[in-house]
Amino acid sequence: MDHIVYLDTSSKELDNLISKEKSYIIRGAAGRKIPYNRVKEGDSLYFVNNNGEGLIKAKGLVKNTIFTDKLNEEDSCKIFDIYNKKALLTSKAISRFRGKRYLSLIEVKKFEVITPFTFDKTNFQNMDDWLIVGEISRVKI
Repeated sequence: MDHIVYLDTSSKELDNLISKEKSYIIRGAAGRKIPYNRVKEGDSLYFVNNNGEGLIKAKGLVKNTIFTDKLNEEDSCKIFDIYNKKALLTSKAISRFRGKRYLSLIEVKKFEVITPFTFDKTNFQNMDDWLIVGEISRVKI
């Protein structure tokens, strides 16, 4: 399964993946929102900055996933803080995901910069920060 993952530009997530300082993608929500339980080991991740340019610039594979059961705020914060050491999010991004009831923690391996390309967004009603595309060739322009 292929996924398009929007990265926080202000947190320099793409730069941190390139430099290998970052190895985890974190998402959190009040409910079981994508990518919760929808991504698995071996899936391909295609990365795009959330700055509006719409260019996929890198890819990687899912090494490991952790999807928490419903958490209270205190436990969510504890788990988030442990994994944010490998995710390196800024305070704004932290406030978006930290303390949420459900956390998705995705470890990335075999990260590589690729020749940038755009993708067709017309089949995605909800433009979220994580898109499940099936096969990237289906949306690649």
